[in-house]
Amino acid sequence: MSQVSIVIPTLNEAASLGRTLRQLTLLNPPPLEVIIVDSGSEDQTLAVAKQGFGSFNQSLCIQVLSCERRGRSIQMNYGASAATGDILCFLHADTWVPDDLITIINKTLAEPTIACGGFISLMSGSQTTRWGISLHNYLKTYYAPLLFKPHLFFRGLRLLFGDQVMFCRRTDFWDCSGFDEALPIMEDGDLCLKLVKKGRIHQVNRIVHSSDRRVAKWGSFKANAIYLYIGFLWGIGVDANYLKQFYQDIR
Repeated sequence: MSQVSIVIPTLNEAASLGRTLRQLTLLNPPPLEVIIVDSGSEDQTLAVAKQGFGSFNQSLCIQVLSCERRGRSIQMNYGASAATGDILCFLHADTWVPDDLITIINKTLAEPTIACGGFISLMSGSQTTRWGISLHNYLKTYYAPLLFKPHLFFRGLRLLFGDQVMFCRRTDFWDCSGFDEALPIMEDGDLCLKLVKKGRIHQVNRIVHSSDRRVAKWGSFKANAIYLYIGFLWGIGVDANYLKQFYQDIR
């Protein structure tokens, strides 16, 4: 079984990170390491991370790194550069995974024609489950590449996003130069476009749970409109730096 390094980028994630780390202690088998990469959080994120290091380090190998430059793609590359596992798994601090995560990842990448995988993201909060948006996000994995990149769709392209817990082989990741650090958003979709040259992008038929905090802030109608707008413009080639203005950071 290949060793898996989990990379978690953080920025003001104190409210979510503790629960995520507690869940990672339940993974069986465990990952080789969990690398938290913080980029100047102004809340208690680092305290939570260091508390997790002290509390869970016997059952979970945790590294806490500080990245001077801010940006999810920058932080994930920074964590990947410190990783020693054969496989990289990129996990958002507000996403929770099944306890057989490592087994699922290994079984998926045991198929040599698969270059990258991700899960079905079920978006939920304390009061509700966002069934409609979750269904749309599931379908978007397939219809977006079919609509905008049909020649790549039939070669195995699927469009995965960060809350789907993307994973790939470390060698393939660096052969593709990792995440594009110039992209403030859509770095995950861009990585899929690069990794499909190595093999198929696969959505695993298993669930991960992601926070609905963005939808709770915006409302379902506005959230869907923004997701569609950004997705369409990115699909036709609009610069992600322009699109970032429509996608606010929400904690």
